Amino acid sequence: MEPEEKMSSDATRWWTEGVLYQIYPRSYVDSNGDGIGDLRGIISKLDYLAWLGVTGVWLNPTMESPNTDWGYDVSDYTSVHPELGTMEDLEELIDRAGERGIHILLDFVPNHTSDQHEWFMDSRSAKDSAHRDWYVWADPKPDGSPPNNWRSVFGGSAWEYDDPTNQYYLHNFLDTQADLNWWNEDVRNAMEDVLRFWFDRGVAGFRIDVAHAVVKDRELRDNLPATPEDDPRIQRLGQQHTFNMDQPEVHDIIRKWRKLADSYDQPRILLGETFLLDLARVAAYYGTGDELNMAFNFPFVFSSFEAKQLKEVVELTESLLPPLAWPVWTGSNHDVLRFPTRWCDGESDKTRLALVVLMTLRGTPVLYYGDEIGMTDTKIPREELRDPVGQRFWPEDRGRDSCRTPMHWSAEDGAGFSPPGVEPWLRYGDYGACNVEDQKDKSSSMLSLCRELIALRLESDDLRRAGYESVESPENTWVFRRGSTTVALNFSDEAARADESGTVLLSTDPARSRGSVGELSLAPWEGVILAQG
Repeated sequence: MEPEEKMSSDATRWWTEGVLYQIYPRSYVDSNGDGIGDLRGIISKLDYLAWLGVTGVWLNPTMESPNTDWGYDVSDYTSVHPELGTMEDLEELIDRAGERGIHILLDFVPNHTSDQHEWFMDSRSAKDSAHRDWYVWADPKPDGSPPNNWRSVFGGSAWEYDDPTNQYYLHNFLDTQADLNWWNEDVRNAMEDVLRFWFDRGVAGFRIDVAHAVVKDRELRDNLPATPEDDPRIQRLGQQHTFNMDQPEVHDIIRKWRKLADSYDQPRILLGETFLLDLARVAAYYGTGDELNMAFNFPFVFSSFEAKQLKEVVELTESLLPPLAWPVWTGSNHDVLRFPTRWCDGESDKTRLALVVLMTLRGTPVLYYGDEIGMTDTKIPREELRDPVGQRFWPEDRGRDSCRTPMHWSAEDGAGFSPPGVEPWLRYGDYGACNVEDQKDKSSSMLSLCRELIALRLESDDLRRAGYESVESPENTWVFRRGSTTVALNFSDEAARADESGTVLLSTDPARSRGSVGELSLAPWEGVILAQG
């Protein structure tokens, strides 16, 4: 099937046409002066988001939580965390965003709950409790050791011994995040009720945390050891996720979620965190158009910022996706650090080029708050760490706090995030050098480029809908076509010539003329979008 045919039936869906924007609520805007961002703060910036041109916003966890993993340890799935606001605030956010054509997605964490969730507190109260089988419990081995060799992503055994009931419970992450037993039909029904609760309140969809991991091997067999050929992340863990993640039965669950999402007059969307490093396995989570609407592509995220590797990942992805599947592309998020730092070393010309890549590929771009101004990671001293990953693995892994710091709105004290003099929950970055206010009316700024890219994408049938076609180009460059639109990218410190002509629609170089070119010469780290004919 030709690329342009793959998405024909989804051509009018908002999530294929627009741009998504990820907000870490605690770090966006503090509306009440407590140093923590909140929902009313996000409401106050809806006009900015509409001005920027985004059509969907994904909010990191907003549900009640003890915050041992900052919202990814949910204690009540049908609530709003008091630090972030109220249910009325969230409903107002959904309504007022909708008035501006912006859809709100929430974070759904189905793999595990907080150990403070009423389900788990009942589950651990006795072996015959009503919710005992809602979680993964198992007997010790004869010597008292854990039931198998599974390791937690956050270090140590994935099993925690519970002395009163003489069994272990499973936690693939922190020991405060107990894994649910998705073989239990009551769990499946309860979680569908959670989805329905939020869909009925106007939530446009969910980003699904570790969507691939909810089902575990029923026999709890040992994982296979890591090999020298495995990704370094797997090697550090010491074992492959053979039986504790990515099990075949997870697809049955996702198909049921998709059926529920599609049952609404305006279908809700499912955006999966498929943290897999094998693209064929990622592609499988689209099913036959009956599973995830979009699955995050982590091989792309973890690519080096070089033409050859990025191009190979994109073209392999295109070759593996099933008919009608729609890609999604991002460079930053709350777990993987910011692309202006990780890919671009804080260099403006590289960051501008990265924005062109994200905005011009076939698929939906997802920006992480601050990407639009080139916001970089902030160094956090060890004594100020909030993230359990950094606290456990310092200094080998300094954690994820550095990409979760407050948004830079202005150069004033408090960065426009909190009132002056208020200490934020995480320290600020260099907001004097990089902020929205200074960039908003400057035509050559990163923010202006990002806004122009979004506008061009929304105006262009090619950039929204056309297939991807690779074009031969010199070393360290990447050229591709989307219909009659050509994208030419130079990933080097040297000028490069591309055998392309047309009318310049946009360039990362503010000095380039927007007229016709007969033979395109690219400046170092320049990206150009051309209209053919």
